[in-house]
Order: sequence, then C-alpha cells, then structure tokens
Amino acid sequence: MKPYIIVFSLLFNVFSLSSASATSLLPITLEQLSTRATLVFYGEVLTNQVKQDEQSGYIATFTEFKVIDLIKGKAKNTHTIKQIGGELKDRNMALRIHGVPRFQAGKNYVVFLPTKSKLGFSSPLGLHQGSFSVLNINGEQLISNGRSLASQPQTRQSVQTSRAVQVPLAVRVDKPSQARLDDFINTVRAYNAQ
Repeated sequence: MKPYIIVFSLLFNVFSLSSASATSLLPITLEQLSTRATLVFYGEVLTNQVKQDEQSGYIATFTEFKVIDLIKGKAKNTHTIKQIGGELKDRNMALRIHGVPRFQAGKNYVVFLPTKSKLGFSSPLGLHQGSFSVLNINGEQLISNGRSLASQPQTRQSVQTSRAVQVPLAVRVDKPSQARLDDFINTVRAYNAQ
C-alpha cells in the first residue's frame, strides 16, 4: 500500500472518529460513572507504550497501571488499558483523537472503565470525564478532572432514575473541581452499594 493512501486512511479515520465522539459526548454524573463502569481503580501509571495495534491496525497507546486501590470490578496488581491514538516517533506517524485522555508515567489517577471492546480498547467512560488526576496539595490528596464536582449535570432521565443516596463527597468550596481522594472513593463505593 502506498504511503499517501495510508495517510489518507488515517486522516479519514481521525476526522470521522473525532467528530463522532465530539458530538455524542454528554456530561456524565459521578453516580453514572460509578454505576456504569465495570472497573474502577485508583492507580499509578507505570508505563505508556505506543505501537501499531495487531488486532485493529491502528496506532494505540498501552498504559500500564499499578493498582493501588481496587474500587469496583476485578483486576490484578497491574492493569493495562489500550486506547486508540498516540505517536510513533520512529515512523513519524501520529493519531490523535479529541477527548481520549493521556496518562503520564509516575502520576496517579482514578479511572472508570467500561467493558473492553471486541478489539480490546478500553478508554475511560466519557473519555476525559472518566479520568481523575490525583493531586498532592499542602500534604492532602485531592482529586480532579477539571469539571465541577459540586453541581453534577443531570438529564431528565438521570433525575428520574436517581436514587436518594447519602454520599460523603466533600467538595472544596474554594475549588469546586476538587475533592478529597478518600471522600471521592467512598462516594463511588456508596453509589455501588445500592
């Protein structure tokens, strides 16, 4: 296959995938993330490896996590997720999909994952919405994904199906996009205990 055909194919896939994901993402509440995910864990990124995926042929990023706290589901001491996209520097090729989170080695995250696709891909639910960075601020572990945790968006359907659950989420008044890590994890567990 000629190089220009491969480039055209990749560009076509990038534009079709990014426009589809950009138009189909709706805000997801913490309750929805918690109950819809099949695997939720707090972990540290050990490695990121970008390579051409054998199953799909796409460029994929394989991120290996050390699982610090398994919050929901089943996982071993380490868990690897495969996401579409990445950069193959040695081949001067890149595939970027808007909204697919990037994880940095050595950083900690709480990740909400759906069941893997038939090709083994498992980006977080709602893409960046299902990935929360753990921050150490003034000796306290806080969590954030940039969205406000104080006023979670609700659709008509989520209001009708929402259960009255007392949750211990303590959102910072001065920074509503941050909460204490322990409170956040306990909140996710409370949503799944019903």
